[in-house]
Amino acid sequence: MKIATFNVNSIKARLPRVLEWLQEAGPNIALLQEIKTLDDSFPRLEIEDLGYNVATHGQKTYNGVAILAKHPIEDVMRGLPGGDDQARYIEATVGDLRVASIYLPNGNPVDSDKFPYKLSWMERLFAHVRDTLLPSEQPFVLGGDYNVAPADLDVYDAKAWADDALCRVESRNRFRALIHLGLTEAWRALHAESAYTFWDYQGGRWSRDEGLRIDHLLLSPRAADRLDGCEIDRTPRGRDKASDHTPVWCEIAEAIE
Repeated sequence: MKIATFNVNSIKARLPRVLEWLQEAGPNIALLQEIKTLDDSFPRLEIEDLGYNVATHGQKTYNGVAILAKHPIEDVMRGLPGGDDQARYIEATVGDLRVASIYLPNGNPVDSDKFPYKLSWMERLFAHVRDTLLPSEQPFVLGGDYNVAPADLDVYDAKAWADDALCRVESRNRFRALIHLGLTEAWRALHAESAYTFWDYQGGRWSRDEGLRIDHLLLSPRAADRLDGCEIDRTPRGRDKASDHTPVWCEIAEAIE
């Protein structure tokens, strides 16, 4: 089971690139963020033509998340408990896995109400994992754009980014708290080196490989036991009219009965 997360930065603007990636990479499950469209406007037919089922939680112009899967998508939940009017979370069952696509708030500028909103959103996610997902004992994968670079290793210039909401200690502590519930951050569990998933469009960041690693796949203990690999696919970011993010994927072995 190949599960990928990809912030597409507008499904309509990037549709040729997304369809191209789905055909080339062939994930069994694709968790998309920043689709930036209402549910009724999502290009469902084009994606279904590639053999995917689709579940969306959309919003006009901003945010929006989706789950694409080659197997049926069941028991869909849109939004975190104690929710708000921003479309940032969708969760469903695919096969024996519970999966979620997450677009965590950016939080900048930190001296505005956006940063407390980010932190409170992370606390709601923590509570949902602790109180609902883990007690269910169903293996799960939480993929998405977390808008958190977990460590200085995950930023091309840690000093310059130290006061940014993506790198502030408050954000990192809450991300670490999620991990300490017993989750596994798939890429870092298998790789010690520095690597990135996001490169800003400005300043030639991509050409100089000046990026951040803010897109993550978090696995429950039962899913982590079946982790067979995890990689960052840089290919889509280098193409014309690309998203400023690139996909991350992991492979989960079939459950042994």
